Amino acid sequence: MNDIIKLDTVDAYNQLFGLETLHPLVSVVDLTDATRFPKHFIVNYGIYALFLKDTKCGDIRYGKQVYDYQDGTITSFAPGQVVETEIFDDVRPKAKGLLFHPDIIKGTSLGQEIKSYSFFSYSSSEALHLSEDERGMFLDCLRNIRTELTHPVDKLSKRLIARNIQLLLDYCMRFYERQFVTRSVANKDVLSRFENLLDDYFFNGSQISEGLPTVKYFAEKVCLSPNYFGDLIKKETGKTAQEYIQNKIIDLAKELILGTNKNVSQIAYELGFQYPQHFNRIFKKTVGYTPNEYRKLRV
Repeated sequence: MNDIIKLDTVDAYNQLFGLETLHPLVSVVDLTDATRFPKHFIVNYGIYALFLKDTKCGDIRYGKQVYDYQDGTITSFAPGQVVETEIFDDVRPKAKGLLFHPDIIKGTSLGQEIKSYSFFSYSSSEALHLSEDERGMFLDCLRNIRTELTHPVDKLSKRLIARNIQLLLDYCMRFYERQFVTRSVANKDVLSRFENLLDDYFFNGSQISEGLPTVKYFAEKVCLSPNYFGDLIKKETGKTAQEYIQNKIIDLAKELILGTNKNVSQIAYELGFQYPQHFNRIFKKTVGYTPNEYRKLRV
């Protein structure tokens, strides 16, 4: 088993492939310039990274899934993610990308918004597939960032670097939006499976033994990362996956309140709530009445 390489700095990645480091916190990488070519390695990222693959050269394993990394795709990683990569024999990797340390965006608008770029937590099997025009825009952004890295450092350097990185991330968000649209048929299949799994969860009484259902539970059932699954559901329904689950719970609660003589505590436990007070809060926040008030209104 290969040792896990801790990549806490941009320079650590550049050393892995024998690349030059122009800035301690940011690097635009081109693996055609690499002087070292590790074949199999596992890294624990402490930095952000986005890569555009120009040719098929190997496999990436993220979590339990292997992704066949094809031409013209972008995959991204965030601090804390562990990724296993295997490069095929007799193949030189051709990829361009961006590495940046969290410190470069601290105190900037990007630092405040970085968590909104949910694609950093997508798995590699949910990579972004670019059109030729989109690929050109991605590469233009990389060139602009590299130009700023070679410019003499001044008081605007950090701000301009961060803004150019944010521009690149915004384009990636737009490209993902397009990809969700072009995959609408597949997405609707995921939504249908989600609805059936949600129905089955309560029909089979899983909430009694497992508690309230979570987004993570359903994401794993449809073989997607929680972030990608959540973004897909939001795109298809206009609601977050958590809101979708909560609406299902409220609908079931209304049926039990109006269709049975069970008290609120019994209903809460039957729905998977550990504490009736939690059920009361959720119900009132959603419906506008407590469960008992709702029952009296409908009598």
